[in-house]
Amino acid sequence: MIKNCLNFNPPFAYHYESLYLCLDSINHRILFVHNKYLNMKNMRNFILFLLILFSISVNAQHKSLSFNNNGKFKIIQFTDIHYKKNVPESAVALKLISEVLDAEKPDLVVFTGDVIYAKPVKEGLDDIFNLVIKRKIPWAYVFGNHDDEHETSRQELMDFVTLKPYCLAQAGDKSLNGVGNYILEVKGASEDKVKSVLYFFDSGAYAPIKEVGTYDWLAFNQVEWYRAQSAAYTKQNAGVPYPALAFFHIPLVEYSMMKAEKYDQLIGSRDEKECHGKMNTGMFAAMREAGDVMGTFVGHDHDNDYIREYYNIYLAYGRYSGGNTEYNNLGKNGCRVIELEEGKRTFSTYIRLLGGDKLYPVTYPDTFAKKAEVKQ
Repeated sequence: MIKNCLNFNPPFAYHYESLYLCLDSINHRILFVHNKYLNMKNMRNFILFLLILFSISVNAQHKSLSFNNNGKFKIIQFTDIHYKKNVPESAVALKLISEVLDAEKPDLVVFTGDVIYAKPVKEGLDDIFNLVIKRKIPWAYVFGNHDDEHETSRQELMDFVTLKPYCLAQAGDKSLNGVGNYILEVKGASEDKVKSVLYFFDSGAYAPIKEVGTYDWLAFNQVEWYRAQSAAYTKQNAGVPYPALAFFHIPLVEYSMMKAEKYDQLIGSRDEKECHGKMNTGMFAAMREAGDVMGTFVGHDHDNDYIREYYNIYLAYGRYSGGNTEYNNLGKNGCRVIELEEGKRTFSTYIRLLGGDKLYPVTYPDTFAKKAEVKQ
């Protein structure tokens, strides 16, 4: 389906009458037709012009994020889709995504890792992401521990998805561990000013040190990068931290600490041990000290979808979004819905299941603040 078709005259003195450039927003195919052939002398510049124009056209589809006229900004988190192309068990994941996008009409879709689970990788990713693209919804992506296990590296995956329309994911600073450490800003509904900040991290895959557990942990350079970025944003906002959220795949050590201390106060399913890295490199402490992050949202552990406050930060899981291509014992697949409010340090969130049921609604900071008051 052709999304953009431009009839224009390029700023070059080539001998042809017209050029029609059509961009296929799904497959990125460029079709051009002109009635006189270009000579070889001009072909190189002409091709360069097309590439530049194509890049501008794709980037133009990267809608800047902003609160809507009602002062709200809605995010859908899909996680652990574990998609296998042409496998019947994966059909339920596609059904969920389509149903949720049509019902919730989000401003941003976030995929928190383990999206693809078999070859063909790029064709499988297209099955997933095209559901978002055709609805013209901005989307972001961070990697899980399984995404790059099918003969396609993290960098190759990122290079592939960042060319997609409406994709806001970025490879990020190459000096940092991982691929996909980046920030998205949410501007105001009526002014071009930052109102909220969204952090995205590559939480890695498997432990880089032998005999130190199974899974990876955020590196020191990622923590320092966050600290520097957060401090810069706070300085920009006259010393007041912007309301912020963070998205990554593997949970922090603090998830299991919170569960041990507040097990009976968790809201949602807590049916699996937290499979985080064994090393605590201080990301949670950095976030708490900076004072901007209100909540972190992860996946990885398919049988958990709980949320709870821990030292004024909500630690939350998404809901397993895939089909029976991997273990899952929670019942229907689903997602997490998150909604920010412009100018307020608050957000609301709940789990939405396939079929429309909504579970475990909470609001930051009120839900657990009220529970603490009642307990006292």
